[in-house]
Amino acid sequence: MKIETLAVHAGRETDPATGALREPIHLSTTFERAADGDYPQGHNYTRNSNPNRNSLERAITALEGGAGAVAFASGSAATLAAFSLAAPGGRIVCSADCYHGTAKQLRGLLADFGISAEFVDTSDTAAVARALEAPASLLWVETPSNPLLKVSDIAALSRLAHQCSALLACDNTFSSPVLQRPFDFGADLVMHSTTKYLGGHSDVLGGVLVTREKGPALERLRDFQSTTGGVPSPFDCWLVLRSLATLPLRVRAQSANAAAIARFLNADRRIERVHYPGLESHSGHALAVRQMPDGFGSVVSFQVPGGAAQAMAVAARAQLFTRATSLGGVESLIEHRASMEGPHSQTPPNLLRLSIGVENVSDLIADLDQALGTGS
Repeated sequence: MKIETLAVHAGRETDPATGALREPIHLSTTFERAADGDYPQGHNYTRNSNPNRNSLERAITALEGGAGAVAFASGSAATLAAFSLAAPGGRIVCSADCYHGTAKQLRGLLADFGISAEFVDTSDTAAVARALEAPASLLWVETPSNPLLKVSDIAALSRLAHQCSALLACDNTFSSPVLQRPFDFGADLVMHSTTKYLGGHSDVLGGVLVTREKGPALERLRDFQSTTGGVPSPFDCWLVLRSLATLPLRVRAQSANAAAIARFLNADRRIERVHYPGLESHSGHALAVRQMPDGFGSVVSFQVPGGAAQAMAVAARAQLFTRATSLGGVESLIEHRASMEGPHSQTPPNLLRLSIGVENVSDLIADLDQALGTGS
């Protein structure tokens, strides 16, 4: 089935008790045992499993073309679970341009677990090959990256990782399975912050890991999910599953809007630089065409002449764009990224990150035009 059909039908069944088209929200924390001690419905305690969570995991597994999915209460919780596969005493190689929360886990928390980390430009396969000369358990790649939108070659990185007996994990949050399918290029593990495009309405927090194959990694992740307890609530799972039906429609509309906005910014003399893989001037454009054939996502980053003060002033003048952190919702956001990322940020201080929504693109361009002002 095509992704539009999967988005509507995967993980969804009519309620056998009532015939309702939408699954009810199963708030119960515990489930009845049979007289012989078994659990005939397959559930015993909602930290271990819940009907709503099972439905969501089945749906996302189908959308990514994987073997199994494990849902968590946040994207950060899912990332930490993936990193646990490197414990104890393992080593992780990670995209240098990555979500700052991911880097914070690797620099701080993971060191307490005896895991070391090296950050490398994963768009440079030669640099990754050098980093993998030392033993590694996991190669973690964000592509496109956050917030510079660098594009990494998943197929090449999977070959490098597997030559070293390491797993390749891909943060696919920026693309969603509508635009990029990492398993098609050899990735072993895919992560999403379901808060973003999968949820799509800025009203639910969550994360998920999908594995390409059944086996020890999937079982370890399920055990981590249950033992650490960082699971999404039944209502959170219901909300994300509700949103998946419109995922292809939203993502394609947002991506088309973003491409138009990137072209507008790229032609404007008030802009110093635009980061968007859909532009032919982007260093990773040719790779993005092969890896993301149906669109290049709805995140656009751009730099204005001057420093942080000038960038903040542009954001302050925006009227239709909301000044807020996050991405993937139906509304458009603008953010001065470096001020969010803390002391280790490598983001240029004059950079603004846009998350493009589903509004009329001419209205969005007009708002950016007035926010940029008259220039120098």
